[in-house]
Amino acid sequence: MSDLRTRPRELKAGVRRRAARAGIRVLDSAGGLGGAIVILALLMLVFAVLAPAFLSFDNLVNVLRQHAVLLILAVGQTLVIISRGIDLSVAATAALAGSVMGVAYAHYGLPQGVAILLGLMSGFAVGALNGLVITRWRVPDIIATLGTLTAVRGVALLVTGGQPVPDFTQVVEGRRMPPVITVLGAGSYYGIPLIIVVAVVCCAVGAFILSRTKLGRSIVAVGGNQEAAHVSGISVNRTKFLVYLISGGLAAVGGMMLSGRLASANAHMANLMELSTIAAVVIGGTALFGGEGRVSGTIIGVFIIGLLANGLNILGLADFWQRVATGLIIILVVALDQWRRRVTIRDTS
Repeated sequence: MSDLRTRPRELKAGVRRRAARAGIRVLDSAGGLGGAIVILALLMLVFAVLAPAFLSFDNLVNVLRQHAVLLILAVGQTLVIISRGIDLSVAATAALAGSVMGVAYAHYGLPQGVAILLGLMSGFAVGALNGLVITRWRVPDIIATLGTLTAVRGVALLVTGGQPVPDFTQVVEGRRMPPVITVLGAGSYYGIPLIIVVAVVCCAVGAFILSRTKLGRSIVAVGGNQEAAHVSGISVNRTKFLVYLISGGLAAVGGMMLSGRLASANAHMANLMELSTIAAVVIGGTALFGGEGRVSGTIIGVFIIGLLANGLNILGLADFWQRVATGLIIILVVALDQWRRRVTIRDTS
């Protein structure tokens, strides 16, 4: 009699285990991007049904153009989060780089090559500062980059005098943004915006670093277990420093592209974009606690955010709903990832 009573419970437990394994296989498919791909496919299906013009070529290109800067910044954020860090200063760094470049070119009349170099150097300088504060002073990543977020926005305000660039009371006649940056930020080639090409190049560089270089292997190792990485001969401090340096450089590229697209720069541009970069990285399957992630996942994460915003705009829903939906997707993705880890650990133990 007891066997008859326990058999239904065992059958139910077996069904749950098989369902869990099936879910794990879906989440682990495509190199761990299964969950993000499922969410992306569902979004595209729903919006395509509700708004037939949603999947048009022009609309998809528009989504990519609008979120190319976010993607550039998110590539650097991906490397940082995989190393078990976080960079809250990426958007402020982008604003500083665009402002420095714009002021140097439009107000001081410097050659465009020098102005662009100064913009890049400002980004690398912020990244180096973050790396030094975190590795030498042992300040937690979130606190260090929160401090630089505020400080760098302040420096950008000092550089611009709190005014948009170019400020026509100070501008050298006929100058706005460097022509090369204007072309890359706002130009197109055979219908493809060049800013998308720049974003793709940045993604390729990030993916190459992560998958094909010794630094990339060190980033994953440090994010997975810093003590084990140190014992195996990896310089944890050097790896962390280089990660933040790269993030600062990519943020500078993103800021200059945004300035070129807008034909202007100011200290407040890209405001709160640092949170969107974290959202894109997490939605794309990168482990928030480090040691696991791909640039390809971040690309999908940015695309999900972009399609969600675009689809809700087409349907006429307010920006508030976009924020609600993005937040819920982040929670869902992280919850699924934690569930996958628990089931995997339980099955292997």
